[in-house]
Amino acid sequence: MATGGWGLPNGPGQGGNRWGPPPAPGPYGPPPTPNLYGPPPPPPTPPPTPPPGPYRPAPAGRRWYRRVPFLSFLIPLLRLAHRPARKLFDQDGGGRVHDPVADRVQITRTVLGVLATLALYYMYGSDGDLEDQAGESAAQLIVTPVLLLIAGPVVIALFIRYAPAQRRRLLRSRLSVPAKTVGWYVLTVAVLAATLWVISANPGMLEGLHGVWLFVAAVPALVLVLWGLPFFFLASAYVARSAFNTAYVHAALPAVLTVVMVWIIAVFNATGSGMPNGPLWAQLCSLFGGPLSVTGLSLWELHRLRTRHGVTIRG
Repeated sequence: MATGGWGLPNGPGQGGNRWGPPPAPGPYGPPPTPNLYGPPPPPPTPPPTPPPGPYRPAPAGRRWYRRVPFLSFLIPLLRLAHRPARKLFDQDGGGRVHDPVADRVQITRTVLGVLATLALYYMYGSDGDLEDQAGESAAQLIVTPVLLLIAGPVVIALFIRYAPAQRRRLLRSRLSVPAKTVGWYVLTVAVLAATLWVISANPGMLEGLHGVWLFVAAVPALVLVLWGLPFFFLASAYVARSAFNTAYVHAALPAVLTVVMVWIIAVFNATGSGMPNGPLWAQLCSLFGGPLSVTGLSLWELHRLRTRHGVTIRG
């Protein structure tokens, strides 16, 4: 009998389809399906383990002073006094303009001025020794804030009077910051002077104390002197540089005050005996070299404020 297919029909008990019985399953399961995208990527590498401890190790270059017994105590003490001195006597805000180039030039001029003064005194000598000259320089650093307290209000009043009428009220409203700076400086001088006077006037004050009372009285006095003296000198340096934060009132005020102060100090030096020996040109350089260089630098700073930052004396 015709089947109409390509082969014989399935016999009884054969099962399957017309093409024959189904393949028998293998003893190991179906063959694995090939991966068309290649092998899987390896697991990610874990990040390196950070060094133990809550603080990162400081670079070796910043710890060189710890190997010197005196500097290992002095430098941290100066840093501890420098931060509040800069925060109080070198504030930002108001009309102040930051110019890194002018700051670097001022530091360079100061270093060159000190080196030139030392060279003149080394070559020609003077009536006093090196300790007298160092004491005179420290005295000038202390006298400069006093002269600023005396002549500064006059210069600031004339500066505001010279400004346009519509800007005078704004400039006067910014005087609170220099006034607070003056108050902090006067308070620093008063506390330090009172402490030194008490210690010098009563040298045997601590002899009658014992135990806890000696510790309570001696430690604060020692800390105040060791921290207060660096703080006072740093505050005086910042006051001489920022002119009691008068840049908060106007960016050009410190340069104007610096010119006035440097010529007042030059007049005091001319009447004193701090001039070196030697020829006339050496004495003239010692007397007028500093004021002329500071005046030229202040004029250059005013020119830079006008051309680079658009700040004028009447602006």
